[in-house]
Amino acid sequence: MSHEVVPNIELTPIVEVVAAVILQPDGQFLLTQRPKGKLYSGYWEFPGGKVETGESLLYALERELWEELGIHIRYAHPWISRVFTYAHATVRLHFFRVVDWEGNLTPREMQAVCWQIPNQIEVSPILPANGPILQALLLPPLYAITHASEIGIELALQQIEHALQNGLRLLQIREKQMERDKLREFVERVLAFARPYQAKVLINSDIELARETRADGVHFTSSQLMSISRQTDLGYGLGSASCHNAEELYTAEQLGLDFVVLGPVQSTLSHPGLPPLGWRKFASLIRGYSLPVYALGGMSSRDLVIAQEMGAQGIATMRGIA
Repeated sequence: MSHEVVPNIELTPIVEVVAAVILQPDGQFLLTQRPKGKLYSGYWEFPGGKVETGESLLYALERELWEELGIHIRYAHPWISRVFTYAHATVRLHFFRVVDWEGNLTPREMQAVCWQIPNQIEVSPILPANGPILQALLLPPLYAITHASEIGIELALQQIEHALQNGLRLLQIREKQMERDKLREFVERVLAFARPYQAKVLINSDIELARETRADGVHFTSSQLMSISRQTDLGYGLGSASCHNAEELYTAEQLGLDFVVLGPVQSTLSHPGLPPLGWRKFASLIRGYSLPVYALGGMSSRDLVIAQEMGAQGIATMRGIA
C-alpha cells in the first residue's frame, strides 16, 4: 500500500498528458528512454506526450504514438489517471492500455526502447510518476472472492486449487459467517495452495488475522474504509476496499490504497439491497481515477472485455472461481 502525498494543485496549472501502456499478449510492455536534449533525458517512461488544444485524449495518444514510434492504434482503452508535480510542471497523466496496433514500431526520435516484464524491470531510472503504474501492472485482470461458507470448505478448496492451476493470482477470503478458528485454518490452507503460484491472498476486514497468518493484505469493507484515519499506519502489504459511490472512491484514493472494487455493476446475491450501477455510471465514476478498479456485481468471464473497455483493471467475482 502506497502513501503518495497528493499535491495541492488548486492554484497550479495542470498540463494534460497522455501515456500508452503498449502490451503484448504475454504481458510484456514497452518503455522508451527520453532522448538527449529533453527534460529528464535518460529516464525511462511510457511513450506519449502533451495533449494539444482541441485534441481528445485518444486523438492525442494516436498522434504521439505515430510521431514517436510510427504505429497506429487499433484498440486501446482508458485506464488510470494520475496527477504528479515535477519541478517544472504539474501534469495529469492519462494512461491508456494499448492492446492492438499496426505498423512497424520504429523509434523516430532515436530514443532507446525496450520490452519489459512487470515483475522484472531491468532498466532505470524510471520517471517517478510512472511508479504506481508499474505496480498496477502487477495486478491481474481477475480478483476472485471465496464463498466457502455457502458451498463447503472442501469444495471451495478444490475450486481454488483448480483456479490457481489455471492462472488465478489474486484472491480475497471473505467468510463473514465462519467461526474464527475455522476461518484461520481455512486461510492457512488457502495460503499453502497459493504460495507456489506466487498468488496474492487478501483477508476481508480482519487486519489482525492477516498479520497472524502472514497473508498478503487486507480488503476493507466500505464502512471500514470511511472510518480509517489517513494518518493510520496500517502496517501490511496490499490494501484494497469495496466502494459503491464517488465519496468512497475519493476516500480510498486519499488513503493511497492499492486498488478498489466498485459495484454492484449488475444485480448480485451478496448485495441484494444495493441498486446496480450499470456500466454507464460505473465508467463515469472511474473516469480520471487514480487507482486500479475492479468491477464487482454479477460478473463473469464474459464481462472482462467490457469492464476493461470502461476503464477497469478487470473484474471481481465470487462465483467465478471455478
